[in-house]
Amino acid sequence: MVSAIAAVRGFSRFYTQLVGALDPRFLDSDLTLAEARLLFEIAQTEAPVASDLQASLGFDAGYVSRILRRFETDGLIERERDASDSRRRPIVLTAKGRAAYAALNERQRDKVAEMLAPLAPSARSDLVAALGTARALLGTPTPAFTIRTFRIGDIGLLAGRQSILYTEAFGWGRGIETNISETTAAFLRGFMPGREQCWIAEVDGVMAGSVMLTDEGRGLCRLRLLYVEPFARGLGVGKALVRTCLAFAREVGYTEMMLWTHTILETARRIYAAEGFELTQTEMHEEFGVPLQGETWRLRLAPA
Repeated sequence: MVSAIAAVRGFSRFYTQLVGALDPRFLDSDLTLAEARLLFEIAQTEAPVASDLQASLGFDAGYVSRILRRFETDGLIERERDASDSRRRPIVLTAKGRAAYAALNERQRDKVAEMLAPLAPSARSDLVAALGTARALLGTPTPAFTIRTFRIGDIGLLAGRQSILYTEAFGWGRGIETNISETTAAFLRGFMPGREQCWIAEVDGVMAGSVMLTDEGRGLCRLRLLYVEPFARGLGVGKALVRTCLAFAREVGYTEMMLWTHTILETARRIYAAEGFELTQTEMHEEFGVPLQGETWRLRLAPA
């Protein structure tokens, strides 16, 4: 924990200096960073009132009031009257305020473009992914998620993440990593387009979970490696991935789906049961270094 705290504080100092957050005039404008943020929020929000801005930015109410008074004095904003509620005074940008916002917005885009220009496309992608991960881990989970088919690099990433998560949660260690690595390698080597697939769930561009479907022959397919990242749990990602897998299986004409899981994975088991899978077999094993009860579940598939 100590090293993690030091790393976060160190990055905070680095980024504060990088973007000029402590400069008395943000991006050579007439505004401080806090004032610029408030101006951006007014521009991006439909007729906000002071309390909306305070809640959105987490600023002290008195601090917001002082900045808004300065904006009014400088002719950047004006307060309108709400016909339905005389207590509400919606805030809107004046022509001068819109011009100030546009100029500041352009300067900020140019500044970011200047920082990104020396980076190769792959490095920029890595940076965006890392920023998304930090936001997902430290912020409030976004309810919206998307599901797409896999791309180059996804399989290695999901294999690593699952190995780490299962080891942290259950101490499965090298055994689970071996199992997942062999499964993903076999999937890539023998991938059958149109009959097999891997789906990736994303929240704000960050991998939030995945699932695979493989062809087992004679109308049988197998659901493999379902997982959901901790930051995305409770959003319905796991259920959506399983339903995506089932829809694909029915569409291409599979007649039965099977899967292998463990009694300890209660959340996944509830999803399988809710979708109509039936537990058909259990067996004890120590493949992952500890005694575990493995389970085989099956589901007959009606045509799509």
